[in-house]
Amino acid sequence: MKRIAIVEDEKNIRENYMDLMTKHGYHVEAYDNRIDAIAAFEVRLPDLAIIDIGLGDEYDGGFLLCQALRQLSATVPIIFLTARDNDFDTISGLRLGADDYLTKNIGLEHLMVRISALFRRIDLLQKPVQTSNLISRGSLIIDSDRMQISWKKQTLDFTITEFWIVHALANRAGIVRNRQQLMSDANMLVDDNTITSHVKRIRKKFVKLDANFNEITAVYGMGYRWDISEMEQ
Repeated sequence: MKRIAIVEDEKNIRENYMDLMTKHGYHVEAYDNRIDAIAAFEVRLPDLAIIDIGLGDEYDGGFLLCQALRQLSATVPIIFLTARDNDFDTISGLRLGADDYLTKNIGLEHLMVRISALFRRIDLLQKPVQTSNLISRGSLIIDSDRMQISWKKQTLDFTITEFWIVHALANRAGIVRNRQQLMSDANMLVDDNTITSHVKRIRKKFVKLDANFNEITAVYGMGYRWDISEMEQ
């Protein structure tokens, strides 16, 4: 049974989400503040964390919790579920490593579809990729079984969403993939701005390791492409 942690300071909202997810077969643990949540995560990580941004007196408590959770695990899925519907908070949340950013006006069944899709992507990572579990593109190696991506023999830490985006691009190197195709290939449902934010974060992780990294190209009005290096041609 998948374990979901909900961090939400409003009791009625928290209990509604707990009831909903329990009925869908998940084991749910709930917290109303950042301190209790991170203390629990340090003992045992959840399979998914759903976090509000404003927690009690902490206006950005959810952001701080996301940072702390990412230090504990680079791969635990994180969804922000908040009333704050603006580009600044959305981009901030994704840059901190969240896999998705949803607002509380989302329909409950739509919310469960997003959660189910996220878990499905995790499960798919454990299955073989066509005839081989390894993708090699020059200095890039993707190991789907271990959910690892390495560049120039150094491992990078990616979230589940970031992993699938890199996988989708590298698996079709040299071909421009538009945002809709990336969502389909990566088996996820997000908006265009979310894809853009994830790609920017992915690039930064590669550049931090290799200042000369330039394999991911944005093709104006079309999408993104993983460029084929000379050694692959």
